[in-house]
Amino acid sequence: MTNTYIKIKLNAGKEHSLKRFHPWVFSGAIKNINGEVKEGDIVEVYSSQNEFLGMGHYQIGSIAVRLFSFTQVVPDYEYWKSKLQAAYNFRTQLYLTDNAATNCYRLCFGEGDGLPGFIIDYYNGTAVFQSHSIGLHLIKDEFVKALRDIYGDKLIAVYDKSEETMPKQAPVKAPNGYLWKRDDVEVPNIVLENNNKFYIDWEGGQKTGFFLDQRENRELLGHYSKDKTVLNTFCYTGGFSVYAAKGGAKEVHSTDISKKAMELTDRNIELNEIANHQSFAIDTFDFLKHKENTYDIIVLDPPAFAKHQNVKHNAIMGYKRLNYEAIKQIKSGGLLFTFSCSQVVDKNTFNSTVMAAAIEAGRTVRVLHHLSHPPDHCVNIFHPEGEYLKGLVVHVE
Repeated sequence: MTNTYIKIKLNAGKEHSLKRFHPWVFSGAIKNINGEVKEGDIVEVYSSQNEFLGMGHYQIGSIAVRLFSFTQVVPDYEYWKSKLQAAYNFRTQLYLTDNAATNCYRLCFGEGDGLPGFIIDYYNGTAVFQSHSIGLHLIKDEFVKALRDIYGDKLIAVYDKSEETMPKQAPVKAPNGYLWKRDDVEVPNIVLENNNKFYIDWEGGQKTGFFLDQRENRELLGHYSKDKTVLNTFCYTGGFSVYAAKGGAKEVHSTDISKKAMELTDRNIELNEIANHQSFAIDTFDFLKHKENTYDIIVLDPPAFAKHQNVKHNAIMGYKRLNYEAIKQIKSGGLLFTFSCSQVVDKNTFNSTVMAAAIEAGRTVRVLHHLSHPPDHCVNIFHPEGEYLKGLVVHVE
């Protein structure tokens, strides 16, 4: 293969992580760049001994290169299509691409699918993009073409939701909007997940419109909910609430400080013809303080309390306070489903924080389940940072 790409050489000793197939090159590891490089350019990375290590996209920031290959390849349309085809085939193995009960899933999970910084969620015919990588965003039209080739008539629209995720200093604009859609079919915005119906707002909602990563954890909650009184906090679109009610809960309450989130929850409750539900637009901490011995099950699924290491301590204190309130208030014999999606708070730290909350609350707690995201949010074993969601189901005496 003829080398037509800018060459980046690393400092001595900085090649070890790449030889272990970790797909990130940090800016501090770079010794020199052989030529002028623009953000989004494809580059080749070499060790200090001039040994080829991989190919990736260059970007200004802490992560300077995101590698998409550890061998020399021709990154043309067929190459990118093969990446998406492999991702699609994997979801077919997971029984997601032709599932009558579930027609929404994550098609591409960044580093887990060899496309670092690139997310695609599929919602009943609509593919929603989110780019953290300038280089992959620049070739978004090739991904649209690839999706049309792979899905055929099953693809109805492709929407780009990258405005919030692209770096602020990016040399290209990424306004949200449709990249393609069929003229002969109305774009559906209602999906099925385990036969539960959800309205998806990918244009105005958080992330791509729905938290697909909690699918299996919602199903587990449904399994435990029969004849129980359930509280779902930070509920957003009410996913856990729907599963609890459909699982036979006696009563379900949902809280979120956002009135818009509560409107989405109420819409999904109505969509699933659920009667035994109440919504409360209120801060979860304030709500929990006055609910002693009220709930058999409490779900704590807050937004990320920490996105950077410099606020990690404050995040841990926030998780401790939240879990303390829930453990203190829950009925004897109750179940707590508690989560953290903060990547900088690792699994052991989170578990220790819940333990500290239990000690402070003075109650006996048993761990029933360790939870994470489902396999369509696949974690590359060489990139452990991909495992961001951690959760526990605990029994409180």
